[in-house]
Amino acid sequence: MSNTIRIGMDTSKSEFQLHGVDSQEKPVLKKKLRRAKVLGFFAKLEPTKVGIEACGASHYWARELVAIGHEVVLLPPQYVKPYVKRGKNDAADAEAICEAMSRPTMRFVPVKSQEQQAAQMLIGLRDGLVRRRTQLSNMIRGYGAEFGLTAAKGLVRVEPLLARIAQDEGLPALAKELFDTLGQEYARLQAQLRKIEAKLMAWHRHNEMSRRLAQVPSIGPVIATAMAIKVPDPKAFRSGRDLAAWIGLTPKDHSTAGRTAKG
Repeated sequence: MSNTIRIGMDTSKSEFQLHGVDSQEKPVLKKKLRRAKVLGFFAKLEPTKVGIEACGASHYWARELVAIGHEVVLLPPQYVKPYVKRGKNDAADAEAICEAMSRPTMRFVPVKSQEQQAAQMLIGLRDGLVRRRTQLSNMIRGYGAEFGLTAAKGLVRVEPLLARIAQDEGLPALAKELFDTLGQEYARLQAQLRKIEAKLMAWHRHNEMSRRLAQVPSIGPVIATAMAIKVPDPKAFRSGRDLAAWIGLTPKDHSTAGRTAKG
């Protein structure tokens, strides 16, 4: 398979589908591999270009394949979809990846290091904890209102509300016990958030790009950290406007026949 110039790999939890072409763009490789045999198969191949959709575990596989000498590119799934022919299966997806990665205007996703992915976990974990805290605070407010105990909006109002609930002699014992359980869970979430945010700030202070971004008006440490983690290579975008569109700061362009429509 020394004449293989490009391989598209469709990944999954257990089975990986490969589609490779030669210099004449003719298919020379159509193979399905179990997960455990993927690295062994590529270790026997001469260095070639491999394309993978940027999805779950793709950065791991990219790092592993680069380590054994291959060139790996990660493609946004939405850019691969137009190249899928009629029908949806692993073989068609691998062929579409192989075709999409050959386009001269294709935009690729930079491969993240293990350290960058660990930092991205910080962002994801913080988001999850914030959502759970919001759900829990709304639950406390809702249940409290059922007993005539209300509070103004804002997280700073939750703990005083719990204190009022604990001191209310008219509440049933079961309700007080359940509110106490909710209060303990809320306090635990607050403590976890403080620890995660402390780690996030430490990462921010030690990352030059994040510190520079935080100097931009209206951008704080959390947003700066998220941008530095999710966009490790700003040169992947042709301009600042492209980057702004990618993160949703500019309207999406959907214009045709002289009619301009901003989404």
